[in-house]
Amino acid sequence: MDASGSRGVATSTGNDHVRSDPVYVVKARMFKTLGHPVRIRILELLADGERGVGELQAELHLDSGGTSQHLAALRQQGLLDSRRVGTSVFYRVRDPRVADLLALAKTILTSALTDSQALLSDLADEAHDGTEPF
Repeated sequence: MDASGSRGVATSTGNDHVRSDPVYVVKARMFKTLGHPVRIRILELLADGERGVGELQAELHLDSGGTSQHLAALRQQGLLDSRRVGTSVFYRVRDPRVADLLALAKTILTSALTDSQALLSDLADEAHDGTEPF
């Protein structure tokens, strides 16, 4: 029996069309790829210009395998381009709007945290005043 009380009968939730819509699927994959802190840091580093894999490894304090996996995930989503010079591989952000996306995310997060900080401050002031909201 599942949470709805039915016995394994598949029911449509009404959201199936959204889950299978290619536009939403592609967007979700991109955001899933961006959902790792190391990948965000890679994009921030590359927003300043092209860098070699060794330089990224040193900056990120990762081994070559870990760095390569993150770079491959970002490249697979079309966020990075690479070029080979001899035995060295250099990466760059494919679209400069990625830096705009990161900056916008920072602005949104800063705003949300500022709102939370203001609420915490108000709650602390009420506690000091001896007034309890509950």
